[in-house]
Amino acid sequence: KPGTMVTPDVRPLKNRLREESKQIRRNFSFEEKKKKDAAIFWRLTGLPQYQHCRMLLTFVSTPIEVDTRRIIQQALRDQKQVVVPRCIPDQIQMEFCRIHSLRDLKKGTFSVMEPKTYCKVIRCFRNSICIVPGLAFDMYGYRLGYGKGYYDRFLKHYQGFRVGICYTDCLKNQLPHGKYDQAVHLLATDKFSKTFLPYHRK
Repeated sequence: KPGTMVTPDVRPLKNRLREESKQIRRNFSFEEKKKKDAAIFWRLTGLPQYQHCRMLLTFVSTPIEVDTRRIIQQALRDQKQVVVPRCIPDQIQMEFCRIHSLRDLKKGTFSVMEPKTYCKVIRCFRNSICIVPGLAFDMYGYRLGYGKGYYDRFLKHYQGFRVGICYTDCLKNQLPHGKYDQAVHLLATDKFSKTFLPYHRK
């Protein structure tokens, strides 16, 4: 209609960027990925927000993602409560459950490791930080996820500190994002960390 602004469909662009990021990660050698993962591990665990939090919310990494298993094991050694997501069947929603070791995990939705059924669902996230996954991040704190929308729905109501972790090879200057996309407060990469949003502890 005349005078109507047409919003471009960014889904093809996002899908192309997803495939690019996946291919970049697949091309890492074992030693290269191990070195990058270690750099991100030390940068993340050195953050004052990590050191002072009581609870860590984190995804369980797949082979092409930044390794979070070492982060989980360190957080458990640091006597933090470790809480990981489980997809709710037939809903685009997640519930977060406390685990006490990696043995509390089993393969779940999308073949991602999730908490076993006996793990306690946690609903209060006071004094926590959340590690947010992303295939790519930009220099404004926005992320390119897998396109399902699980994390954006959760982050809309999560009031804690949000940390993105990403390889610098997968950073973009600016990613397409919409009104429902949730930016992180801080991004930790293998080469630097960058703060984006002001955060006031709740």
